[in-house]
Amino acid sequence: MYFQVHQPFRIRKGFSIFDIGKSQDYFDDKKNKDILSKVAEKCYLPANNVLLDALNSFEGFKVAFSITGTALEQFRDSSPEVLRSFKALANTGRVEFLAETYHHSLAFLFDKEEFRQQVADHLRIIKEFFGQKPRVFRNTELIYSDDLAKEVSKLGFKAVLAEGADKVLGQRSPNFVYDAKGSGVKLLLKNYRLSDDIAFRFGDRNWQGWPLTARKFAEWIKNSEGDFVNLFLDYETFGEHQWADTGIFDFLKSLPAELKNAGLEFFHPSDLIKFGSKVSLSVPELVSWADTERDVSAWLGNDLQKSAAAQLYRIKGAVLRSDDAQLIDSWRRLTTSDHFYYMCTKWFNDGDVHKYFNPYDTPYEGYVAFMNVLNDIVHRLKRRNFLGSGKFTAKVLKKNKSSVKRKRGA
Repeated sequence: MYFQVHQPFRIRKGFSIFDIGKSQDYFDDKKNKDILSKVAEKCYLPANNVLLDALNSFEGFKVAFSITGTALEQFRDSSPEVLRSFKALANTGRVEFLAETYHHSLAFLFDKEEFRQQVADHLRIIKEFFGQKPRVFRNTELIYSDDLAKEVSKLGFKAVLAEGADKVLGQRSPNFVYDAKGSGVKLLLKNYRLSDDIAFRFGDRNWQGWPLTARKFAEWIKNSEGDFVNLFLDYETFGEHQWADTGIFDFLKSLPAELKNAGLEFFHPSDLIKFGSKVSLSVPELVSWADTERDVSAWLGNDLQKSAAAQLYRIKGAVLRSDDAQLIDSWRRLTTSDHFYYMCTKWFNDGDVHKYFNPYDTPYEGYVAFMNVLNDIVHRLKRRNFLGSGKFTAKVLKKNKSSVKRKRGA
């Protein structure tokens, strides 16, 4: 079992075009603190308590986490109790922490140098807070391809996580260790059906599998083909996406014992490195966890998202040349994938998901808020001669562009 923990630095919605050149108050500190406080109360603290009890009670029980640098910063500064609870889990010696990009960014798709820097920054904060050096890599939103495997191999990682999407596997099972083609690293694939039974279907009374008990779920795993079942879950599944009144915490409490009673063993992702691979698996095109397509269209599927991302990475060199720590930090916070997710115009099959996670009323509002901040950074760079006066202006696309219409395939 591996859990993803992430909190972005959300942009202040009130930062308008009239603030450009006058304010550097980009991020909504109050909203970020309020959301963190709510999620800590509903998810992080109670779920960590359940896991700590299980780790102390069941010999051989193990779990893994990937926690973004942006989340860890907010724990440290706004919710030290949450950080202490994760450290308590680490102190059991049976919790593994994975590596990813510090800012939960799409940097791999745009700038390999920036990608490597954010991975290095993440490794440092994991070492600082938990005393571990991760051996397994998990890219933002499980975005993966053969090229990613080659890149993380160069960085010294021994395994990488990915979505066990049907278009990747065909008729093969995600329940084996695969060789990532051309890289020398192991590929660990999410069993999305079993993972999603918990993450998305657990509280659905219309689902044929409801109610999902820990004993029933353990039997499903026991009867699955293959050697391993990789359960990759957003940690906020527990208490936030699936509320406590669904019984999700009772399920989590009972699960370790039921899995052991079913004769199953627990492994960290790094434990699987030593096992032989079934076959080499090639994934030439990008795949992710998201939506029915399992591609990157949730973040880069329309003109708004593509324009914002291209303009953001275009000014990276000038930002770094400024040697302004605050400015560099603000720019890197903008690389967080959530900002591009908020601009998503996909609808119908995937619309409810995007609407649920989106703090803006429309994708265009998310885009304009992002571009106002980006234009202020451009203004600051020009004023200090790090960008020539005529070289670059962050262009805002018109609202009447077809790219902002809420329709399928926009």
